[in-house]
Amino acid sequence: MHIRSKKALRDFWENPRNSEAEKPLLEWYHVVRKSRWNTFAEVRQTFNSADQYGRKTIFNIGGNKYRLIAVIDFELHILYVRAVLTHKEYDKAQWKKDIFGDDWKPILGQKKENEYANKKRKTT
Repeated sequence: MHIRSKKALRDFWENPRNSEAEKPLLEWYHVVRKSRWNTFAEVRQTFNSADQYGRKTIFNIGGNKYRLIAVIDFELHILYVRAVLTHKEYDKAQWKKDIFGDDWKPILGQKKENEYANKKRKTT
């Protein structure tokens, strides 16, 4: 998977309050970089504690001490880091207001919809 962005991880662990997060975040990063997930079920095979909330995937990091919120484009194999939070910050649920990725349609599905629309236009 291509991860966007490692900077979000670094910004989090460089905060003195979160310095213990560096090692588990780097471990997560290296595992994800080597992965080629096509479905959420495959994510769960790698990280069995991962959860979904709409289009977002929530990863437990560092023994559930931190939460990483991501949106995954399975077709392009890109993971977008949306937030890295302490468990306390996660519980405030501000991350739920992020609508990034909520309106995505799979590229292949969109391509098929466009082909259908073009055929329909040609027949009318």
